[in-house]
Amino acid sequence: MQPAWVKQLLFPDRSGIMTSMNRLSPAKRKAVIACLVEGNSIRSTVRMTGVAKATVMKLLLDLGTACSVYQDATLRDLPCRRVQCDEIWSFCYAKAKNVPAEKRGERGVGDVWTWVALDSDTKLVPSFYIGTRDLRSASHFMRDLASRLRSRVQLTTDGHNAYLLAVKGAFNGEVDYAMLVKIYGSDNSRKPERRYSPAVCLEAIPSRVSGDPDPDHISTSHIERLNLTMRMSVRRYTRLTNAFSKKIENHAAAVSLHFMHYNFCRVHQTLGTTPAVAAGVTDHVWKIDEIIDLLDAAERSVPMKRGPYKKRQPKVVV
Repeated sequence: MQPAWVKQLLFPDRSGIMTSMNRLSPAKRKAVIACLVEGNSIRSTVRMTGVAKATVMKLLLDLGTACSVYQDATLRDLPCRRVQCDEIWSFCYAKAKNVPAEKRGERGVGDVWTWVALDSDTKLVPSFYIGTRDLRSASHFMRDLASRLRSRVQLTTDGHNAYLLAVKGAFNGEVDYAMLVKIYGSDNSRKPERRYSPAVCLEAIPSRVSGDPDPDHISTSHIERLNLTMRMSVRRYTRLTNAFSKKIENHAAAVSLHFMHYNFCRVHQTLGTTPAVAAGVTDHVWKIDEIIDLLDAAERSVPMKRGPYKKRQPKVVV
């Protein structure tokens, strides 16, 4: 689900993953995670729980990595039939126009795009990818999505040109693919003070690209609603705030944790259960404690590394 630089965060390659005996109690861990998945920032989580900022960040990074590893292994052979894809904008360190000259072009600095796929029927998110808004990221995202599907699906995306080659390369024609091209414009009736309102969608044009997509299901409404859920549930995506990610690793961990909670814990109002249960990935609605158990299991699998021990002589005061 993640690019190569996130794969480097996997537990077998990390020696610093909370191996200290001085760690948070289960109740404190649950309180911290409950705050984060409900859209609270790091600083507000610190104020609400009394846990140190560095500890909250460490827990987020470790648990986010555990969630990414678990979903990568579990979300396979999925019975999806209709899939919608979109990309959502955010930024790390600074917006692209404000990035200092010495940091321009550096990985994870400036604009960051999260590519997301959604099963329209079960509302499951089978794949997501954090990268740039180019053909390379689109191709990686589509290849990952295609590898998780059990059978042929109907796929709908927006009119972003990168999807054309990415879908063709990933599915090799074995997909019913359509684009929904939206034409945006200005509304002269709007008052000038509404400068932050989105542009008005003047027209949505469905366009068949390959296969035989059902015209009644050429839509991106569900994935666009999921984008709203992300902006409300992940503080780093909330516009006009200072809660944006300062490091791309923390950003990736927050996204992984969000989708873990969304897929396995959060009961969808329409479904009456979680997307993971609806898709047959699990047989029950998870609790936050079960997500934390993923980290506990990972910690037990990583041997504790101790440094050399040197006995200190007591000081003698004369």
